[in-house]
Amino acid sequence: MSIQKGDQAPAFTLFNSDKKEISLEDFKGKSNVLLLFFPLAFTGVCTTELCSVRDAISVYEGADATVLGISVDSLFTLEKFKAEQNLNFDLLSDFGGNVAESYGALYEEFPAFGMKRVGKRSAFVIDKEGTVQYTEVLASPGDLPNFEAIQKCLKTLN
Repeated sequence: MSIQKGDQAPAFTLFNSDKKEISLEDFKGKSNVLLLFFPLAFTGVCTTELCSVRDAISVYEGADATVLGISVDSLFTLEKFKAEQNLNFDLLSDFGGNVAESYGALYEEFPAFGMKRVGKRSAFVIDKEGTVQYTEVLASPGDLPNFEAIQKCLKTLN
């Protein structure tokens, strides 16, 4: 099932790379949320994607948005990836892919290496009331989200 604009965002609670539980509910009434599902830490396209968000974090903060990166990597892998790339937003471990699946952003079989249940590269903007305002689930793991469209969407929420 894929999530559409206007849907209520599926609730979740996941551990971040600091071993702290983070829930979507934590941001309700406080902050818009940009959810970025990415396939795997330490890969070229994922590093490019997340570092571009890191470098533009002031744009997202200026739009009253909290960025959350989510992958099926373990929280220990994400901890090392976040430190090595100096990422300035939370990375959450969706080990098993259940949250990605609830957003319609899961490869049952990843197109490489015979891996199963890997998150599809995708972006979701969720407003302060928990309503999805933007969705983008990419067909190819080699493509990047449309950050210009994401930023435009965030500007309309404030």
